[in-house]
This record gives sequence, C-alpha cells and structure tokens, in this order.
Amino acid sequence: MTLLLAIHLGVALVAPWLLRALRCRAFYVLALVPAATAVWTALQGPTVLAGGVVTERSAWIPALGIDVSFRIGLLQWVLTLVVSGIGALVLFYCRFYFSHDEPPLRTGAVLLAFAGAMTGLVTSDDLVGLYVFWELTTVFSYLLVGHNPRFAANRRAALTALVVTTFGGLAMLTGIVLLGVRYDTFSLSGVLEAARGSGVGSAYVVTAVMLLLVGAMTKSALVPFHFWLPGAMAAPTPVSAYLHAAAMVKAGVYLVAVLAPVFAGTPGWRPVLLTLGAATMILGGWRSLRQYDIKVLLAYGTVSQLGFLMVLCGIGTRSAALGGLALLVAHALFKSTLFLVVGIVDHSAGTRDLRRLDGVGRRMPVVAGAALLAGASMAALPPTLGFTAKEAGFESLTYLVGGDGTAVPPLPAVLLAATLVAGSALTVAYTLRFWWGAFVSKRGAYFVDARGQDRPATACHPVPAGFAAAPVLLGLLSLAGGFVGHPLTEAFGGYVDAFAVGEESHGIALWHGVSVPLLMSALAVGGGVVLFWQRAFIARAQSTFPAPYEAETAYQRIMRGLDRLSVETTAITQRGSVPVYLASILLVLVALPGGALLLVGEWPSVRLFDTPAQLLAGVVMGVAAVVAASSRGRLRAVMLAGVTGYGVAVLFLLHGAPDLALTQVLVETVTLVVFSLVLRKLPKYFTTRPLSSSRWWRLVVAVLVGLVVVGIALVAAGSRVAEPVSVAYPEVAYTFGYGKNVVNVTLVDIRSWDTMGEISVLVVAATGVASLIFLRSRYSARPVRPDAPTGGGAVGRTVWLRGGETLSPTRRSIVFEVVTRVLFPVMIVVSVYLLIAGHNAPGGGFAGGLVAGMALMIRYLAAGSRELDEAAPVDAGKVLGAGLALAALGLLGPAAFGGRIGQSYDLSFDFGALEAVRTPFGELALMGSPHLVTSVFFDVGVYLVVVGVMLDLARSLGAGIDTHEAEDRAPAPHAHETSARPSRRAPMPEREPAGVAGP
Repeated sequence: MTLLLAIHLGVALVAPWLLRALRCRAFYVLALVPAATAVWTALQGPTVLAGGVVTERSAWIPALGIDVSFRIGLLQWVLTLVVSGIGALVLFYCRFYFSHDEPPLRTGAVLLAFAGAMTGLVTSDDLVGLYVFWELTTVFSYLLVGHNPRFAANRRAALTALVVTTFGGLAMLTGIVLLGVRYDTFSLSGVLEAARGSGVGSAYVVTAVMLLLVGAMTKSALVPFHFWLPGAMAAPTPVSAYLHAAAMVKAGVYLVAVLAPVFAGTPGWRPVLLTLGAATMILGGWRSLRQYDIKVLLAYGTVSQLGFLMVLCGIGTRSAALGGLALLVAHALFKSTLFLVVGIVDHSAGTRDLRRLDGVGRRMPVVAGAALLAGASMAALPPTLGFTAKEAGFESLTYLVGGDGTAVPPLPAVLLAATLVAGSALTVAYTLRFWWGAFVSKRGAYFVDARGQDRPATACHPVPAGFAAAPVLLGLLSLAGGFVGHPLTEAFGGYVDAFAVGEESHGIALWHGVSVPLLMSALAVGGGVVLFWQRAFIARAQSTFPAPYEAETAYQRIMRGLDRLSVETTAITQRGSVPVYLASILLVLVALPGGALLLVGEWPSVRLFDTPAQLLAGVVMGVAAVVAASSRGRLRAVMLAGVTGYGVAVLFLLHGAPDLALTQVLVETVTLVVFSLVLRKLPKYFTTRPLSSSRWWRLVVAVLVGLVVVGIALVAAGSRVAEPVSVAYPEVAYTFGYGKNVVNVTLVDIRSWDTMGEISVLVVAATGVASLIFLRSRYSARPVRPDAPTGGGAVGRTVWLRGGETLSPTRRSIVFEVVTRVLFPVMIVVSVYLLIAGHNAPGGGFAGGLVAGMALMIRYLAAGSRELDEAAPVDAGKVLGAGLALAALGLLGPAAFGGRIGQSYDLSFDFGALEAVRTPFGELALMGSPHLVTSVFFDVGVYLVVVGVMLDLARSLGAGIDTHEAEDRAPAPHAHETSARPSRRAPMPEREPAGVAGP
C-alpha cells in the first residue's frame, strides 16, 4: 500500500510534464495508477472475503506510538475498490472532456494526487495518518474546485469548502488526540478494540466522539454544513463526479461507518446523526426541485443522499449496516454516472439549463440510456442496485420501530421512517426532473420565444465512444448490482458481523415478498411521481414559502464578523512600532518566567569558569556588548555585536565542540555580511537626539531581561535529574549512523525529521525575503553586451571577473578582485570537502553550504550583480526546490527498499589488490577501503538548500536593492543624516563607463 501511494504521488509530480508532452492523451497514463490500485485491491479479495485483513506497518514516531500503518478489512476493501475504480474511469473520461490543445496541467496532477490521498484515508489504521490524509483531501479539493482562479465563483467556492471542512478537520483532530490519550494508542483498530472492552459512556469519550462526528458531518455536507457542496459545482464536471459523488464526500460516511460498530451506543451518537441525517435528506431533496442547472440539481440530490447514508450507517444495527454499505456502493455508481453524463451533455449541447435542453435524448441515446439506468438506481426502481440497497435500509427502519436493541423510542423511530420515505419520494421526483430536463423533448412554457413560437431543438455535437464509455459502464454496473444481491450479502457479512446489536437482515434481494419495506418503497415511488406530475404546482407553492435564514448566510456573516474583528484587533494591537512590539514581548518574559524565578527555593551551585581562556572570552564578549549598545554608528554596532557571536564560537571550541564552533563562525560571518548589505539602505548613524526618559526605561527592561535569561539558564541547567539522552549519542552515532561526528549524524540520521522541517523553514524564509524584492523571477540573466569592452582592449580575452568591467572605476577594488580570484575556487573546494567529510569530521551539508554561499557572496561584493549572475546562472528557487526534493528523497527513499524512513546504509567498497601496494618504503595506499553512507544524499539536499538561501540573500538584499536604487525605487540615505529619504538621482545607465582599464 505504501508503494501504491508513493506511485500516486510520484506520477502526480510528473503529470504536468506528461500533459505538456502528450496533451490529453496523458490521462490514459494517469488512469493506469488508480487502475493498478483497483487490481491490487481486487487481488486481496479472497483474503478479505474470508474474514482476514491485509496489514502493513512501519514506524513513524515510535516515541509517541505513531506508525505509518494500513489495514484493509471488508469496509476498507469496498471503499478502496470504489475510490480507485471510479478514479480510473474518471481520469479516462478526462481525456475527452478537456481540450486536447490546452490540457489542465495542474488539475490532472492534483486529481491523481487526490486519488492517492483518498486511498490512504480509507486504508489508514493510524488515526494521525488518517487525519493527514483527511486534510490532504481538503487541500486537493480546494485546488480542484478552484480549477480556474480567474473566476470569482471558483475562488469563492474553493475557499468556502476549505474553511468549512478544515474547521471540521480541526475538531476531528481534537477528538483523535482525546481518544489516543484515553486508550493509550493512536491505532484505529486498537482504539476500537480497547473501547469495545472498556465502554464508551464516559463524558471524556462522548466529547471525543462528538468532535469526530463534527469532522464527519462537515466532510459529508450534513446540515448545517451542507451549503459548501452545491457551491463546489463550480469545479469541472469530472472533479464533481469523483470528489462529490464517489470519493471526498464519502469520507465522513466512512468515518461514521468504521466507528459505528463500537461507538454507536455512545450517548448523543444516534440523536445527532439520525436527526441531522433526516433533516439533510429532506432539505437536499426539496431544494433540488427548485434547480434549473442539472448539475446543481444533482448536487442537492447528493446532499439528500448523504443524509440518508448517514442515517443508515449511524443507526448501529446489523440490518442497517448491511443496507448502509450497499447504498454507499450504489450511490457511488449512480451519482458518478449522472455527473459524467452532465459533463457530456454540457460538452455537446453547450448548456446545463434544463429550460434550454430539448430533445437531447434522441441525439445521444446511449448516454441517455446510461442516465436512465443510473437514475432508476437513484430513484430505487427495480431491478437496480439502488432498489435492493434501499429495501435493505427500509427493513432496518422497521426493526428500529421495535427498538432493535438501540433503545430508540417507537414514536421517534416512526417519525424517522416517515421522514426517510418522504425524502425518498423527493428523490424520485428530482430524478424524474433531471432525466426529463436533460433528455426529453419539451414543448410549451420553457420553449416558447417572445413571439409565442416554439424554439428549435437543442443542437448537439456527436459524442465519441470513449467519452461515453465511463458512464455507460458505471450505469450497467448499477443495473447488474441488482441481480447479485445474495453474493453481496455474503460479501458484506464481514462488516455486518462487527455489530453486536440488531436483528439479522433478510439480505439484499430483488424480492422478499409483500412486506412493509416494499410498501414503503411503493409509497416513495408513487409520491415522487405525483410530485413530478404536479411540478408546476410545487414550484408555485415553493415560491410562496417565506425566505428561510440559510446556513450559507450565517457562514458569510460569521466570516465578515471575523474579518471585522481581525481588523479592529490589528488596529488596536499592531500600531506599527517595533519598539512597542519588542517591549511587550520582553515584559511578558520578565513578568512570567521572571516571576517564577522568584519562587525558586534552591539555586544550583555555579562555577564561573573552567579555564582562564573561558574567562577571557567572556570578558571580551561583555565589553563588546556594552560598547555596541553605546555606539552611534550602525555598522560599528553590528561589528561589535558580531564579536559576541565569535566569542560563543570560542567557548564552543574550548568545550571540545569544534563542529559547533565552525558552524557558529560561519553563521556569524553570514549574519555580518547580510547586516552590512541591509545597512546600505539605512542611515550611517543612529539618532542624535538627546537621551530621553524612555531610554532609561529601555535600559531597565534590558537589564531585567538579561537577569531573567541568566536565571533561566542556571535553573534549567541545574534541574536535570535524569541521565541526558546525549550520553548515548557517541555510540549510537557510530552504530546507527556510521559516523564519528555526533553533531552531523544527529542532524542527518537521528533527528532527520527535525532537520527536514528546519530546511523547509529555510525555503519558506528565503521565498519570503525574495518576494519582498522580486515581482516575478528570482533570476534574470543580464549578459554583457557584445559591444562592451573586454578589459585591456584585447580582442577575445577571457575576463574572469566579467562583472567588474561594468562597474565605475570609483567602485572597483583591485585588491579585492585579486583576493576573490584566489579565494573563490578554494572556498568551493573547501565547501565540498566539508560536505563529504562532515560525517566523521567537523563539517556537514549546512557548514559546506554556508561556505559555498559565502563564496558567491564574495563574487557579488567584488564585481557587482552581473558577476553574481555569471557565477551562478540559475534561479535560486530551483536550487532550493532541488535541495528540498533531494533531502525528501534521501529521507523517504529507504522505505521503498524495505527500510525505515530516514534509515542509513553503510556501503563499503573492496578494491582488493588496488587498495594498497607494497613498496620498499612501506605500504602505499591506492584506492583504500572507502565507504559511503546513504545519508550523504540527505546532506547534499541540505547543502543545496543553504546555497539557495545564500544565493537568494545575495540577489535580493544585494543585487535586487542595487536594481531598485538604479530605478529610483529605494531610499538613499546621505552619510550625514540619520533618516532615509527617497533617492532623487537619475536612473543609472545600463552600463557605467568602464573608465581606465584595470591591470
């Protein structure tokens, strides 16, 4: 299963290139991935149908008991077949739906990624993993609904779906944490087993379960969260056919179905699900009778059917479980068929308005036939699967009236049954409205023009056979399912047996004799036919109803209220003063942790220093800090502050940590360079205003903060009662990571997840910095003009620092250029050495990347922005992306070979006789006995990310600001002033006069 999900992700990543190369034919390739998943799942059928389960587990966060685990029982097997099978057909359908010349590059990729996320959701056995996949479907749904962001409808619908489902997801996450803590496991099967044995009636468990139901109800569009689903019809029709019929909206139903065998008896479970489910069924069916867009009509029908599904899956009895699972499969088949048919009608006729569709059925009889089969299943007409499934559901309602072990009183049970029959009648009515509106020839009110004459029938383009293949196949399956009731009853028994409450169902069948369920079905069909027959009267009656206060209106008001609250809060708290913000943070630090320090009864003993060198370093750092605080020059203050950083590096070195010392020196150097670049746009001196009373308060706050920080350090260092975990690191570094450098092995092996998160933050930070400077691209090559002089006038002469020739002579430094010629290649070699040797000696990808980045920075400082482009003719964003991708591959790659995520392998090479050769002077090493640790690939990713960050800083804070200044868009302070003013200089020419040529 892990491999299948990885294939989904991998193919989704390359899907844009496939679509660009193969155009819409690439959808054939994309469809193979869910098709392969469906085949693999079908092959697990003998095991699952025999009562077994298919499991796969690998450790993820062992300390918290969280694993990457998958478990396929009967319910998961059925859902996986539905998700993957229909997903393959939808992707195949996309080949004909989208324009061949302009295929949707992003939509195809995201649709495949969504299929993988949905497959992971219904098979995950870890609650945290389930939540991750749950939110992935939310994010992918947002991207798919917002298919065309140029249209406000797409943006608004995507945002609404995102907000509503994310709200439910966060509530569900809280419930997951509560259940995991309560039962001491985050395994879904483990939670169900523990809850089955310990009971589910405590307030703690009730709270957790209710929070889970909030997530389920938002995902499956139950009242009052139903409004996002009709709005999501702004998405392309294949997206609606998959997400809003067969996949995403089934996530909430699946969550209820998987929890129901154990938690259906939880107080509040049945009242919430049965009440809201029945209300949703009535509301969706009633609203669908008012729609003229056949796609929106189906959307409200989906809302109605989801309410019915929630009721059947939430009752928690054996007969209801059978009916619910059968109806879940039937709904996925007939509703995806109908959405795909809508796409064909829209594509061929150019409209979805039933008032403009006339005689379409005669022009596309095969498509109309597929819609007839699916519509009959949706209306629960024999001999379709929808009829047999609804019969089983109605049977469970008759048992519910008698109690059926659920303790539901008879009157509410009767009211529930009557409501669902009424909802089924509405289903029949809107099904007839859909098929009549889409395919039947209509004369009269809808098709009379202003002169009272009939308008011509709707013109339709021919429908290719491949375009109609998916809905025809799904429609035939809706019909065939009605004739395999007994095999389905036997197959679904593995799920039904998990319920301990309720009567046995008579099974899924076309005929049980004259019975109450059959009478309920007949009443629903008859009522639906009457409603459709009297559709004009129903429309007039609906128009007289008072306008209800809709849930979407409440949502919009809540969102506007939140926006207003955020604006008012920001206006009060964010006054635009950095000193105020900083003082607020520091005062809280002094008040809370500082107040706690006052309560410390016993302070640890303190040894001032181990060696005089430590004392000397501390004194120098203290003097530099005091002088920096009193310095008027900004650059001088930055340099003095840097002394404290270098002093820390000295202390690291004195404590026997050369790797930390090296990294600290490099970081401090980079910090000084970056500050120096920024200071070019700031006044040379701090303010010259006299010392005011506010400065004394700042001095007091600074002293208090220093004392609190020192106190916290002392108390924290002296409060250890257990043996530090780092004691075992030297041994673990060698046995686990195959390296002697504990720091580097910790970063790339032991705590590789932390490092992955940190470099991700670096990528985000670099992107943020670049976005402040660059509007479009982080790199724009600016080659030197062919007519530009080539230093010295020698034709064809190779100039190493080409950018220097474009600088004014007053801005060139011959000494600096010569030193750069010597330092740059040496620094690059040293950076590569630090990268390779870092596993056993001081260095690593981070340190090596900083050295390489500083080498690029020197090239910029020596010869300007053009020289930086010569030295690194690549977009920094691509370097960052390549580094992050390589690091992720190095982290996750071992799992594809049966290893643990982040595991390292030691690859030793034996060159035999070439290892060394004996000479009269002793043994001379030739090839030696080298070994390679696979985590070096992860470290190379870190190296590239750091280089990308440095390149971004050089281009944004260096070359970018140079360009802005040349274009008169950056402040240009004068040396004698303490405030920056807009530059009044004329724009710089493309190339300054070279002046006297250099040597």
